[in-house]
Amino acid sequence: MEHTNKAKKEITMPVQNIKKSKAVSGAGMDRKVTHQQNPLKKWSGISALIIVVGYFGYQFSTVTGGRSLSVDQSRIVISEVVSGTFEDFIPVRGRVTPAQTVYLDAMEGGRVERILVEDGADLTSGNLIVELSNASLQLNVLGNEARVAEQLNNMRSIELSLEQNRLQHKRNLVDIDYQIKMLTRQLGREQQLVTTGAVAQTTFEDTSDTLQWYKNRLTITLESQASDSKMQSEQLIFLKDTSQRLESNLAISRKNLDNMNVRAPVNGKLSGFNVEVGQSIGRGERLGQIDTPNDYKLTANIDEFYLGRVDLGQKAQFENYKLVISKIYPQVQNGQFQVDFKFVGEQPSGIRRGQTIQTKLTLGDETKALLIPNGAFFQDTGGNWIFVVTSDKSQAVKRTVRLGRRNSRFIEVLDGLEEGEQVVTSPYSSYQDMDRLNLSN
Repeated sequence: MEHTNKAKKEITMPVQNIKKSKAVSGAGMDRKVTHQQNPLKKWSGISALIIVVGYFGYQFSTVTGGRSLSVDQSRIVISEVVSGTFEDFIPVRGRVTPAQTVYLDAMEGGRVERILVEDGADLTSGNLIVELSNASLQLNVLGNEARVAEQLNNMRSIELSLEQNRLQHKRNLVDIDYQIKMLTRQLGREQQLVTTGAVAQTTFEDTSDTLQWYKNRLTITLESQASDSKMQSEQLIFLKDTSQRLESNLAISRKNLDNMNVRAPVNGKLSGFNVEVGQSIGRGERLGQIDTPNDYKLTANIDEFYLGRVDLGQKAQFENYKLVISKIYPQVQNGQFQVDFKFVGEQPSGIRRGQTIQTKLTLGDETKALLIPNGAFFQDTGGNWIFVVTSDKSQAVKRTVRLGRRNSRFIEVLDGLEEGEQVVTSPYSSYQDMDRLNLSN
């Protein structure tokens, strides 16, 4: 027992010493343990913070009216929504052109020999304008005349031969008919004399055979005459048509030669005529044009936006003169299409070719409607929205609207605005993305 307790005591003592030594050594070796942060958690927290801030910012901007911009009232145009009569028209600037123009082209090329009129002269149909010369053409025409004359001469020879053949048939028939009559009488006399023996039987038989031969010849000659007559008739028709064509070709050749003298085809005023003596003119080259005197039309270009609303017969007005659309050209070029206006009744006396005139083209009937002045804002918004001034005149708030027809002065309001409200009608190019304008003085 004593030995056991002593052993326990010995064992216990070292343990206590060990605890004391640990306490002493631990106090001297304490250090701070650092934990490494996960990057994913860090960026997730930042992203969440940004989303929250953005959400509350959006909510705040929505509550306060969206994006805004301070604008000086003196730099914008504010107009009032009014009730009135909408005139459905558009201003159209037209160019004065002749109602009818005849172009002068050189039918045959040549050298200018003589000029008889000057540019701007008033001409009567048939007046000689300029004379050209072309030696090669003259020789060609002379050669054509000779060839045609030769062919016509051959045709006339054929016709003469046919006519002579026809007459020969007639002569043959006359001779045959005469021989048959003579032989018939002779045969009758010989038949009486054969019985008395005054004429030999052989003579009588020869006369009878000769008479029969002439009768057979008459039959064949008649058949030949009928056949030749039919063929001659057809051939004469062909020859006649051929002769007419040859004479027509000869007339064309002579006309080509006559075209070297350029004449006025209609009455009118000569313009665009600028040639000199000795100048070489090519075939088909434009020499000038003749415009109908004191008869004009207007040619105008209209924006393709109105393509579906413009039609023939629509009325236009220039001062006190009435016009109507007489022609609509189908081509659209550079966003515009072309129309022609003709005057109804009296024409203005002071207009000249090439002059521009402002007209008013009526597209529809007058109607009662809400109106706002036409402004540059329409090009920026397409008529889908507009800035409406608040009642206290401190702000202009973006509002969706529906606009209809427009003319040079007003735009028809279909929905979204009330009479008496004020809107901004100046250009929106500087604040198209804004939702609200803060107006200042």
